[in-house]
Amino acid sequence: MSVPLHYLRWTLGLDAAETQTTAAERACLAKHATGRRALVEIGVFEGVTTRVLREVMAADGVLFAVDPFFTGRLGVSLHQRIAHGEVARTRRGRVEWIGAIGREAAREPRVADRDVDFIFVDGDHTWDGIAGDWEAWSGKVAPGGIMAFHDSRETPGAGSQEFTEQVITRDPRFTVIDTEFRVTVIQRVTAR
Repeated sequence: MSVPLHYLRWTLGLDAAETQTTAAERACLAKHATGRRALVEIGVFEGVTTRVLREVMAADGVLFAVDPFFTGRLGVSLHQRIAHGEVARTRRGRVEWIGAIGREAAREPRVADRDVDFIFVDGDHTWDGIAGDWEAWSGKVAPGGIMAFHDSRETPGAGSQEFTEQVITRDPRFTVIDTEFRVTVIQRVTAR
């Protein structure tokens, strides 16, 4: 189905917002995001997971929703419009939108010097893409904080899975605390 037709059907309540995460993966993320105060999601797409994170974060928390939302032939991003609509269905905490790719967003003034306690990385799944997000964000995770990665398991040949296996799970600052289908969840165990 074309994106404009999907958007029209979503607007009319005939289509749900789309996601590449499963219900079980979203439940796993929600478990680890519950009560967190400074959250980041890299790769929003249509906002399904973003909405879940907003529903469980601390009432006074902030969720930075990072996605470049590339525009289509119409000069707008219909995925972005759907994401904003989905995320607005809950009012818990606040959401700040950052129109950039993950590694660029880490330099954005609102987050450049901020500690975060939950990051979900679901952006560029190439080796270079996940490496850029890891290098830019892993140092911002507070002790006890969480990072979760999509397409980091059960996705043979994906750069994100290879990078997770060869780099992320071997980093002594973190330990793997959970997995669910294609999601790996790690926790910061060292101080800075």
